[in-house]
Amino acid sequence: MPSVFYFTDTTGFGGAEQTLLTLLTGLDRQRWQPVLIYHPAPDLEPLLAGARQLDVALWPAPRMPDGWEGAARVPQFVRQLRAKRPTVFHAHLTWPLACKFGLMSAVLARVPAVVATEHSFVEFYLDASIYMQQRLLAASLGRYLPVSHDLAQRLRQTLHFPARKIQVIHNGILVEPFNGLADAALRASLNGNSQRPIVLTAARLDAQKGHRYLLEAAALVPEAQFVLAGDGPARSSLEERVQALGLGNRVVFLGYRSDIPELLACCDLFVLPSLYEGLPLSVLEAMAAGKPVIASAVGGTDEAVIPGETGLLVPPADPIALATAIRTLLDDPPLAQRLALNGRARVQREFSAERMVQRVTRVYDELLYHREVSHDRH
Repeated sequence: MPSVFYFTDTTGFGGAEQTLLTLLTGLDRQRWQPVLIYHPAPDLEPLLAGARQLDVALWPAPRMPDGWEGAARVPQFVRQLRAKRPTVFHAHLTWPLACKFGLMSAVLARVPAVVATEHSFVEFYLDASIYMQQRLLAASLGRYLPVSHDLAQRLRQTLHFPARKIQVIHNGILVEPFNGLADAALRASLNGNSQRPIVLTAARLDAQKGHRYLLEAAALVPEAQFVLAGDGPARSSLEERVQALGLGNRVVFLGYRSDIPELLACCDLFVLPSLYEGLPLSVLEAMAAGKPVIASAVGGTDEAVIPGETGLLVPPADPIALATAIRTLLDDPPLAQRLALNGRARVQREFSAERMVQRVTRVYDELLYHREVSHDRH
C-alpha cells in the first residue's frame, strides 16, 4: 500500500497542526498508509495524541535547525527515508522557510512525490543563499500547496516559485462538531449571569492576532461581554491593557480551551482582528457553527468571508471600525442571522474537510501517475 510520510518541524499546536490532524482523520486508509514525522516538543502533544487515536505511526526525528547543525543531520535522515521508502513526503510549513532540511532530505532520498503545504507567510530576511536554496527546492518538489490565493501570490512574488508548481488548496474543517446547541450554564458562566451579548474570539494570544485592537473596540461597546479563548505570550500585556481601559469583568480570559464548538454555540458573534493570516480555521469554525463573523480584511481571511454576504470585514488595526461592525450586528439581528446562515452554507460547500482531503490526495495521484507515465515514455 502507498505510504504518506507527513513531516512537521513545529514545536506547538495551532491552525497548521489542526489542519494536518484533519487531513490524517480524513485520509482513506484503504488507499494510503500514513506516518507522522515530528521533532519532540511538549506543546506538540495535542497533535501526537490525535495521531495516536487515529492509529497513525509516529516517527520522532532529531531536530534539523537552520545552519550547519541542521545540514549535518541531513545525510542520516536521507538514509532513513531510503530505508523506509515512503511513496509521498508531505511537509507542513508554518512559514516559508520551515521544513527546509526535511524537504531537502526527501528530494535527495528520491521519494516519488514530495509536497509542501504553506500555511502562512511572515516577512523574513532573504539573502542570496536562502533564495538559491529555495529555488533549488522549488525545482525539485512536486507541488507547493498554499492554503490561500494570497499566500500563492506571495510565494510567486518573493521567492519566484514557478506557477506550475503552485496549487491553492484551502483549509477544510469537520463541520459536524459545530452543530451543537448552547449550554445555558456555560453561557451564564461566560457573561457572569448577565444579559450581555457575548463576543467570542478564539485565537492564540499573540501580537499577530490583534487582540489589543479588540480591547480598544471593547471599550467602545459597553453593552457587550468579550470572551477570549486561547493562550500565548501576549496574555500578561493584554490583561494589563484590560485594567488600563477599565474593562473590569467585561473581558474574560479563558486560556487554552478544547471545547471551542461549545463556546461557539454560546456566543452571539465571533471576531478575529488579525493583522495577517494564512486561512484561519477559527473563522471557518465560527461560520460552521452558524455565527455571524467579523474579521480583519487580510489575505486568506477575505477568501472565506465575503463582506456583507457571509460576514463583515474591517481594516486591520482599526478599533473604531471594529467597534462599529460589532454594534452593527448586535443592533441588527436579522442581518446577523442572514450572514450566519450564508456563512454556514459557504463552509459546507467550499471548506469542508472532505473537499480538502480529496484535493490533497488528488495531488498525490497526479504526481505519482505523471511520474509513472514519464518513466514509461523513456
